[in-house]
Amino acid sequence: MVGAVEPGDTLVIEVAGAANGVIEIELLPKIAPQHVERIKALAKEGAYDNVAFHRVIEGFMAQTGDVEFGTKQAFASGRAGMGGSPMADLPAEFSDLKFERGTVGMARSQSPDSANSQFFIMFAPAPFLDGQYTVVGQVISGMEVVDAIQRGAGANGMVDAPDFMTKVTVK
Repeated sequence: MVGAVEPGDTLVIEVAGAANGVIEIELLPKIAPQHVERIKALAKEGAYDNVAFHRVIEGFMAQTGDVEFGTKQAFASGRAGMGGSPMADLPAEFSDLKFERGTVGMARSQSPDSANSQFFIMFAPAPFLDGQYTVVGQVISGMEVVDAIQRGAGANGMVDAPDFMTKVTVK
């Protein structure tokens, strides 16, 4: 995907826990302008700092970004993943980009127009997500860090002792 569309800024995620290192994500503002602006705004205000990878499913994806219930200070595995930012939910910005290894998409509830702050990074292709979730970026470095993120238990992949995004910046 990198190079296939006009790139934007880079989201830099410092990770600590079972995984330690830096993940860099090329954001795609031409594909999902509102979603990319939301991610950049939350990163710039520090809202993503110390937020858990709360739902991690082997062979599928690692989800993070719950700035309400997923922070190190307020982490509760029973509630992590249910929160968002104080900002309004976003309307879907679906595209024809595929959910492949390293693709970053916005998490949402059943409503297509419910994405807010949470996002996920794909471990493997998931064609059933294509056209159903908003693609916001692609991992351009640090996929080995993504691969090392602590996996969750059970079908829902909820993690009891998660890895955290210790610092998230935009460059």
